[in-house]
Amino acid sequence: MPYHHLILPLASRRDQVTEVRWGIADFRRRFRRDPVGFWLPETAVDADTLDVLAGEGIQFTVLAPHQIEGAPPSGLPGSYRTSSGKTIALFTYDGGIANDVSFGDLLKDGQAFAARLLATEGPRKPRSLVAVATDGEVYGHHRRFGEVALAWVLHDLSARREVRVENFTAVLARSPAEQEVRLVAPSSWSCPHGIERWRSDCACRLAPDPSGRPIHWRAALRDALDWLAQEIHAQFEREGAVLLDRPWDAREEYGGREGDPEAQLRAVAHRLRSKNAAARVRAAELLELEWQALAMFTSCGWFFDDVAGIEAQQVLRYAARAIELTGAEAPRLEAGLLERLDRAESRTPGVGTGKDLYLSRIKPALPPAIRVAAGDAVLQRLGAPTEATRRGGYAVQQRGKRFSLFRRRTGREERFVVGVDRTGATVLSIDITPATDGARRHLGIADLPEYCQGPVMQALRADLIARRLTKEDRARLAAGEAELTPLVASALLWAVEALGRDRSGRAQAAALDLADLLALHDVQVPFDVQTAMARVLAEAGPRAAESLAAVARRLGFATNGG
Repeated sequence: MPYHHLILPLASRRDQVTEVRWGIADFRRRFRRDPVGFWLPETAVDADTLDVLAGEGIQFTVLAPHQIEGAPPSGLPGSYRTSSGKTIALFTYDGGIANDVSFGDLLKDGQAFAARLLATEGPRKPRSLVAVATDGEVYGHHRRFGEVALAWVLHDLSARREVRVENFTAVLARSPAEQEVRLVAPSSWSCPHGIERWRSDCACRLAPDPSGRPIHWRAALRDALDWLAQEIHAQFEREGAVLLDRPWDAREEYGGREGDPEAQLRAVAHRLRSKNAAARVRAAELLELEWQALAMFTSCGWFFDDVAGIEAQQVLRYAARAIELTGAEAPRLEAGLLERLDRAESRTPGVGTGKDLYLSRIKPALPPAIRVAAGDAVLQRLGAPTEATRRGGYAVQQRGKRFSLFRRRTGREERFVVGVDRTGATVLSIDITPATDGARRHLGIADLPEYCQGPVMQALRADLIARRLTKEDRARLAAGEAELTPLVASALLWAVEALGRDRSGRAQAAALDLADLLALHDVQVPFDVQTAMARVLAEAGPRAAESLAAVARRLGFATNGG
């Protein structure tokens, strides 16, 4: 499939070729062989798209029944001749069965599913091929136990002598496409208006809107990202001509190696005009810039009903990263993007326009490298595993409070000085100073990357358990003989009752820590603990109770100190 799951008929010829070649390269990397067929996202197709596929050696693709005319009645593939004189086979899937699998009840009964597949063979004109095309996530994700029904169907059909379960490549090898067919273009499986769902405000939607208001954001999002892509491509061409030999060829060689940044850079090393380290980093950033510019056209960004959906937000995050990589051009490009996004209207209350969405949810309040450096420093401070940071796309080097972060995809280095103080059982104070501007920033746990927050809270939790539960309770917990929250609640009750005898800072810290440990598990302070605290306060008298104000507030009591 195209590398970024974009709508190929809406891409330029150059971008079509790159996406197809990247997809082929990725397939080779994963499966150690050349692909025979190609899946078109949303089965979106036009004549140029098929010409590109055929030109890259692709032998077939699969379309919806309404996308070709003159298809062989047997279900076997038809032959399509492209504008350059090449041919490609076109299969069509059974639209009725595919619809009932994905959106109907066919997966509720594997036996009915199998019977439906076999029922398509009539006594007079048996079909040679019954093809079903669905999303993989239908089986078990969208349809619970759908994978069980599918397994039953495959088992049942494989036991029948008159049925062969196989893939399209095997069919094509046995029955080459001969009958010529005509293409309905541009078209897709999921938009009756052709491909308008991904470039205009057509009426396609998933859920009906009782208000009857039309969708008014898809065209604006497409216009905004089309404009940004043109600006990015122009910058790539200008800067790339200085740093790379034949930059557009370098772009094609760069893709298809996802997950191996070093291999991506090695693939284009022969095109670097300079071995200078700074030039190498900037060349890598330009290639990454193009990667992001293509990624921001991922088709799901337009498929759903609102620009505030997570899919549209994701394509805007690609756009934000692309803008960051442009360097000095970033302010101008962001302003131009926002001007165009302001015409994209969200239906979600409180969101506003695409511009508002970008500023409130997409544009990071803190540069990602700052958050990653802070996260790595906190994990090291707590003795937690730091492998999580590596998932953030950085390699980290540390010497004392000094951290150097290297972008894995580009090699760009950023340096920071980070200090971490633990000011409470579950409170961290993080001070970070970038070497670039020297501006000191103060962060908390909520400012860390999501992939760091989990390990951080686990480390804090483990520390509290080790310090505040008895050895016997920890042993029972490890053996599975007791659950954590009842043990913590019991320990907190004992600690509160002990305050009646000991109001020292150490005794109060124990109660506060145990209350924090309950809070980490989203458990409210138990009523019997509050009852015990009320009794301690009453018996202590007004003056002594003042010394317990911090614990009282933590357990839900109003005090003169707030």
